Amino acid sequence: MKAIPLSITCLLALAGCQTVPDRLPQAEPAPAAACYFPTGPAGQVETLSVVTDSIDVLEAWGFALETTDTELGLVSASREQELIGYYDRYDYDYGYGSGFRLFGGFGIGRGVGIGVGGSFGPAFGQQPVEVERVSLLARDGHLRISRDIRRFDHLGELRESYSASNDDFCRRFQETFEQTASTQGAS
Repeated sequence: MKAIPLSITCLLALAGCQTVPDRLPQAEPAPAAACYFPTGPAGQVETLSVVTDSIDVLEAWGFALETTDTELGLVSASREQELIGYYDRYDYDYGYGSGFRLFGGFGIGRGVGIGVGGSFGPAFGQQPVEVERVSLLARDGHLRISRDIRRFDHLGELRESYSASNDDFCRRFQETFEQTASTQGAS
């Protein structure tokens, strides 16, 4: 009889250890203020022209278009580049450090066995890559930019991921966008 109240007490004590997060997940670091800018006088610039000018800028920069929704004013694009020399210095699968590895074993059972093996050179896999993704939202005469960068190692495993909606990228995008919009409007 005493085991039941004791187990319920322990269960309630452990249930009290669970907590809910104090806030929802957010991008770290927060997007720069330059990543939200006006595209022209509110209501006078059509969302479709903002989307097409944005696509022109992204394609000129080497991004491949992934998705678009002109009703929402949403554009998503990415580009990928190989990372030469990107490796973990303590991961010898890359072939850095000691290029020769020796391994072996010894066992006794019904007989005696000795095994020795070795390998030389880097592991086989893909080249480490960096994937840069950009999402744009055109609404109410403003354009919002969101950018993230992910780095994958030679095995295709994610090594780094961070928000890259920084001041530099957004200002360069805004300047190029304004130049593109002015040349499109002039012609």
